Amino acid sequence: MILYLRGVNTFQTICVIVLSLGALQGLSYGIILLRNQGPNKAANKYLAFILLFFSYRLAVEVLQFFGLGIYDFWYHILLEYNWIYGALIYFFVLSIIKPDFKLSSKDWIHFLPVLLEFLWSNFIKFQNFYWDGTRESLTWLGYWGYVVWVQFPTMYLICGGLILYYSFKAKAQLLQIINTNIEVTSAKVQWVLNLLLVLQIFSIFFMAITLVDLIFFNYAFDSFYRTPLFLGLAIITYGLGLIGFSKRDSVIIKQKKVLTPKEDEELTKIVLQLNNLMKTQKVYTNPELTLRNLAEQLNIKSYLLTKCLNLKYGKSFNTYINEKRIEELKSLLEKPENKKITLLGLAFEVGFNSKASFNRSVKKITGKSPKALKIK
Repeated sequence: MILYLRGVNTFQTICVIVLSLGALQGLSYGIILLRNQGPNKAANKYLAFILLFFSYRLAVEVLQFFGLGIYDFWYHILLEYNWIYGALIYFFVLSIIKPDFKLSSKDWIHFLPVLLEFLWSNFIKFQNFYWDGTRESLTWLGYWGYVVWVQFPTMYLICGGLILYYSFKAKAQLLQIINTNIEVTSAKVQWVLNLLLVLQIFSIFFMAITLVDLIFFNYAFDSFYRTPLFLGLAIITYGLGLIGFSKRDSVIIKQKKVLTPKEDEELTKIVLQLNNLMKTQKVYTNPELTLRNLAEQLNIKSYLLTKCLNLKYGKSFNTYINEKRIEELKSLLEKPENKKITLLGLAFEVGFNSKASFNRSVKKITGKSPKALKIK
């Protein structure tokens, strides 16, 4: 190893440091995310596996800088798992979309490529025990398998293709959710879309470099362009670890509880009572109205009212009441006799108890300033 290191220049030393830091960082965050028990547990688990496998690949590259893993003992120990990245990326995105996502029996087929890679790679490595430098020393399958696997960039091209395929597949799932779920906006999933875009660009670049190398340089895979590719992977690993750690408890989509027929019937009755109370008595105009007061008027427990508002309206008590007040305010603004009354005066009339709470509620619910309510 010492003899090998004598040929390492400054650039290679920097590369070893960057790759090592990427591997260590990915390993550290991978372990942290794997142990996370927060609301995003499933997504964190798949992200952890992505980081751990990226880290493993970077560590293999570092060892090869020191001459390890090139037709020696480590060559048989360091196994190939390059075809697992795509499936993990896909399941990571699915578990973001569905926080309670679990692998079904049909999902395991997505790991078939990495199983084939593992078996085939070991079969090719096993040929070294028989090879004496002549073609005749190997079986037909062993010889041509070796040619396809070692003398052509088969492993890397399929790896890049799988990442590309699963990245687009995952992106399609995200876009479908954005288009069909009004609670999910592109802003909420932008960091995931950005991650998929980076992986797509990296895969295309990786495959293009490999093909150019194969066509024009007879697949030398020289360190001149191989090293920058893995430096890119190190940067992706580092960034993915930081972002993943910061978003580890960020749930994009809250799963709605599936109500039993009995629960649905009970909450539907409360909805009818609530609508009638709001229409006939306009209790929301009471600035002292609380969740408990409203529940007492409906003759139900407070928790049932909260459950009804959350599951039937998808709103909190404050949001629901303030929306009613703003609707009433708009109605008052349409009446000629209220033209001379100030906006704040009308706001107090519909139940708001301060200028600050009125301004804050209008901005939150309508996305506009209170003055916009008077503009027609």
